[in-house]
Amino acid sequence: MSSPSFVPVSLSLADLLGEDYVLAACAACAELSGESPASLEAIAQEKVDFFPAAMQRRIVDLLPKVGQPITRAANAAPTGATTAEFAAHSQLEAAPLSAYGPYRVGQDGHLYLSSKSAHYHAPLGHSFPGYRLLDLARCLGIPNATHNNTRGVAIRRHEEELVRLAAGGEGRLCRVLNLQTGSLADEGALKLALARFYRVDDSVPEPPYAGRIPVILVLGDDEGHLAANYHGTTFFTQFTRGMWPELTDRLAGAGLYEVRSVRPNVIEDLEAAFREADSGPRKIAAFFHEFVMMNYGARRLDPAFVRRAYELCAEHDVPTVDDEIQTCVWGRGLFAYKEYGVVPNMVVIGKGFPGGEYAGSRLLFDAVYDRLPQFGALVTNGQEELTALAYLVTIQWAEANDAVTAAIGEHYEARVRELGEQYADLISSVEGCRHLNGLSFHRLDQAKTFVAHLVRAGLDISVQTYKTSCLPTALTKLPLITSPEVADFVVDRMAEALAAARNTHHEVTKNTK
Repeated sequence: MSSPSFVPVSLSLADLLGEDYVLAACAACAELSGESPASLEAIAQEKVDFFPAAMQRRIVDLLPKVGQPITRAANAAPTGATTAEFAAHSQLEAAPLSAYGPYRVGQDGHLYLSSKSAHYHAPLGHSFPGYRLLDLARCLGIPNATHNNTRGVAIRRHEEELVRLAAGGEGRLCRVLNLQTGSLADEGALKLALARFYRVDDSVPEPPYAGRIPVILVLGDDEGHLAANYHGTTFFTQFTRGMWPELTDRLAGAGLYEVRSVRPNVIEDLEAAFREADSGPRKIAAFFHEFVMMNYGARRLDPAFVRRAYELCAEHDVPTVDDEIQTCVWGRGLFAYKEYGVVPNMVVIGKGFPGGEYAGSRLLFDAVYDRLPQFGALVTNGQEELTALAYLVTIQWAEANDAVTAAIGEHYEARVRELGEQYADLISSVEGCRHLNGLSFHRLDQAKTFVAHLVRAGLDISVQTYKTSCLPTALTKLPLITSPEVADFVVDRMAEALAAARNTHHEVTKNTK
């Protein structure tokens, strides 16, 4: 493709947070520190180039070195003291020594391409220059830590920006809960849904569905089991993906709480769920879903399925909960739901928006569900100012470059789909959307050969094998700063890996005859 240019973004703290606020912050810092007000005001007015052209060129220049040793290894690094499971799955040779854009130099001194965006944390890559504004804010004494009752200007400004982005002209998503992790944000949505069935404490009136059994509707796998979705690691959200089965069975048996799944893109399952679980003593409390199920082979929801689900939810007074932990920032307009022509009642976002600088997830929701008391669905450390500033930086660059990143993502997806057709003897399907992609293989050995080749070539990629009803799938989550050159590099390495996997398969077949 012709190389589209990223739209330059250059802003100061005054541009992002407002002139009046930063001048007041400078005056306060001068009084506290004894520094010159003029020098502090110069910091507040300093324009920062978010993604300089020199960095973009350097990223392309480094491509031939991917997979090669470029510096000394850290051989005397500590081993740590994590759990047995984490230790068994650790790949410490790729642990970061330094990082730059889409690259990470591993503990072994090799150059790696972060083709999974540090598991969604780094949509703008590493060392994104725009986040220098966080360092400048620190120079003005702007703290990160504050409290729910003293929410700062950056927090309030980023809440308004999220509402502006998310509302879609309807004004429905007009409340923001600031939380630290995606799990807590998903749990917050669950609390808002359950508050219509159970009282949080004695201060609130009887809920509208008191006495009925809440049923959480989620996406399951192709066999109807719960393991395909991922809505967090808190206790009740783990119930939605089939964990703690004996406990969930006892809760259901006692008439307290149920979880029901529907197969992705099977409208008949939706119809049956609303017939059977939204009448009599039972009532569907919420429909939790992702638009791209990155924990289930990058399965993408069909528009017809989404439309019918949202119609049924509206007819039955069931809130829709769009979990965008994995898709936020990567979607057009920074939200995947905008591509489906629907507006959820609640949206869970995080990871991507603060760009890996801080932990910070959010729950955006309709004011009609704003019925919890002050401490019903929040944490005291969810109001960090610099986290909110990181959100604002990400929003500014991602929104300005929305059309450019979409074009590059579509180019990448088209080339990956061409590989799927070319190697149909190995690849069962190509799923996902633009930068978020999944190649599902017919056989595990083929997928392992493919991924092993890519890892040796320096790509940070793994094969998803822990879903028994899902074919082994290699996932990529390229950062939004991916240029056409980087996208083509990834696809070209994939083509080499597929050729190697095909040759290995043919050799094995020949030797077994």
